[in-house]
Amino acid sequence: MCNFFSLVSDGKKPYYFDSIIRKKIIKGKLKYEKDSHTSIADYYGFKGKKEDSLNKYEYNPLTKVFIIDQLNTVDDSKQIKEFCDNLDFTTIVPELIIKPIINPFNLHNNLISEEDIKLLKEWVSVGDSVRDSVWDSVWDSVRDSVWVSVRNSVRASVRVSVRVSVGDSVRVSVRNSVWVSVRDSVRDSVWDSVLAYISSFFNIKYKYDFSPVIKLWEKGLVPSFDGKTWRLHGENGKIVWEGKI
Repeated sequence: MCNFFSLVSDGKKPYYFDSIIRKKIIKGKLKYEKDSHTSIADYYGFKGKKEDSLNKYEYNPLTKVFIIDQLNTVDDSKQIKEFCDNLDFTTIVPELIIKPIINPFNLHNNLISEEDIKLLKEWVSVGDSVRDSVWDSVWDSVRDSVWVSVRNSVRASVRVSVRVSVGDSVRVSVRNSVWVSVRDSVRDSVWDSVLAYISSFFNIKYKYDFSPVIKLWEKGLVPSFDGKTWRLHGENGKIVWEGKI
């Protein structure tokens, strides 16, 4: 199965689906798949066996991972990688924000300011019901706002990229810093922060305000909650503040 972002080349130039074509596909005006090498080849006139003359590539704009699926003609992989690195992805998915994925614990923040506590209080004030459904809220907003250009391949790409790059390690680091008896509840609260951070990769209006926890994340701090006590974790998941709010 092809992933976002897929493209082909004839050894001279790349071919891919931009946002205009993707919208037509999702609306049913074009009978293709958005990130299918076969669909891209067919759309640009490389039908049937002609597809076998094309090079096939995949590129993740968040992680910059470039994959050579097939080389069937002149090896232009270096040029295609450079093309992808410099491509304006707002022309592919206008709502997608391309930025570095931050591992908060690599920022080595062990200092807490009044502003940090204020941001934590704002996150707490969002309410348990909202935090309990961060995942649904984020993806419902993505679906409702950009359904015509963002669907499974893009959403999955963002989610997996953030989770694999930083999400899993963040959760493990926090989990190791708290008592065994509260690890499960803490794990859930940290996952809320990961999901809220994922929301920052889409330029859309959300029903709820996730900005407090996103700002904390980008300052190198991750909140956790065990049902009684709130904590902020800094370098390597170390607890740098804890208290009741």
